[in-house]
Amino acid sequence: MGPAVALRIGFPKVDGSSAAAPGNSVGCPDATGGQDGQRRHYVDDERDFELSWEDDDRSRRRRGRGGTATVERPRTERKSRTGVALVLALVILVVLGGGAWYGFEKARGYFDVPDYNSGGTGETQFEVKSGATAAQIGTDLVTAGVVKSQKAFVEAAKKNARSKDVQPGFYRMRLQMRASDALAALLNLTNKVQRKVTVPEGEATFKIYELLAKATNIPEQQFKDAAKDTQALGIPESWYTRLDGQQSAKGVEGFLFPQTYQFNPGVTAPQVLKEMVEHFMEVAERIGFTKKLAAAGNPFSPYEALILASMSQAEAGVTEDLGKISRVGYNRIKKHKMPLEYDVTTNYWRQLQGKPKVPSNALTDAEMKDPRNTYRTHGKLGLPPGPICSPGEAALRSAAEPTPGEWIFFVAVDKEGHSKFATTDKEHERNKREAEKNGVL
Repeated sequence: MGPAVALRIGFPKVDGSSAAAPGNSVGCPDATGGQDGQRRHYVDDERDFELSWEDDDRSRRRRGRGGTATVERPRTERKSRTGVALVLALVILVVLGGGAWYGFEKARGYFDVPDYNSGGTGETQFEVKSGATAAQIGTDLVTAGVVKSQKAFVEAAKKNARSKDVQPGFYRMRLQMRASDALAALLNLTNKVQRKVTVPEGEATFKIYELLAKATNIPEQQFKDAAKDTQALGIPESWYTRLDGQQSAKGVEGFLFPQTYQFNPGVTAPQVLKEMVEHFMEVAERIGFTKKLAAAGNPFSPYEALILASMSQAEAGVTEDLGKISRVGYNRIKKHKMPLEYDVTTNYWRQLQGKPKVPSNALTDAEMKDPRNTYRTHGKLGLPPGPICSPGEAALRSAAEPTPGEWIFFVAVDKEGHSKFATTDKEHERNKREAEKNGVL
């Protein structure tokens, strides 16, 4: 190997020669320059920083190929490199900080649930579909512009134990609502948009169509037209079977069950009537209407029993008399072969003719026995062609299971509608005098 190159600090002398300063060796051994294996060493930056140089010594020096070489970096270059390092460090910090902030925002966006921060603006109509889950309702609310995200509504539903009480139907809602406010609005039934109508027991189709038209804004004629297709409304042809050999009216009379209904906006006349018929069928099935008739060996078909139930409903002033009134009908028709002589059937016929109902004492004998009156029960045996009104559940029960008894007469004896029943003409005349005394007859 060639000789090592020693690096010394030279101090200039007067005669221009250099001498090594005692004790100022940098820690490298002396070296003798040579042509073979010559090596150059540069001053280390750290040591360069520690040492002080004369201006003349800051230039490069070369002493032949084998001499000692010293290369020094200018101070301006060192400052420039330090500045660049600071700039690079700052850039790295900015990049790292920006990345961390972006990651934080992304993570927060993942965990935060998008939701509006207000009670909403404007107004819209929203439908909760039957059987819809919270997730499905949330999706529909987003589509309608009511809530910001499905997740926000689902979270609100999880926190509210009453969320399971949300009912299907149409609701008045606001746009861009907080999810919790939207849920509260759905739980507030005053926000529900419905066409509410109460059909009283004992009303005939004439009055029922009027009530339905007023509640739904559907013309009465549309209900009359829809009523013509009874099978489409859910009334089987078998329901019109009669055992007395008489022709059936085959209409919807008697099948439009009386109760309070709430119809959604946009409902049609056929949909309204079909719902009412469906409810009648449900009640008849639940109380075993047809089964009870068959089990008791009743001489009436279900349709004939329905006719009787409608007449009992129209005649009864109080519910507790229904069973006895139905029994009177059975006894007069089947047991004694007597005309029913129910005034209410003639009033129904008047309505069919476009005439108003009148009190019983205003009906004339000629009117009640008019041969053109197909619904007359005076001077004629048997039942009329069809029901004369919509009987309620109690009336249906009374026709399926009438109260046991031998009565063949009844008359209302007070203004509250209570009736008294009799098995003989004499007893019946006494009851009639009581009614007259009380101002009923």
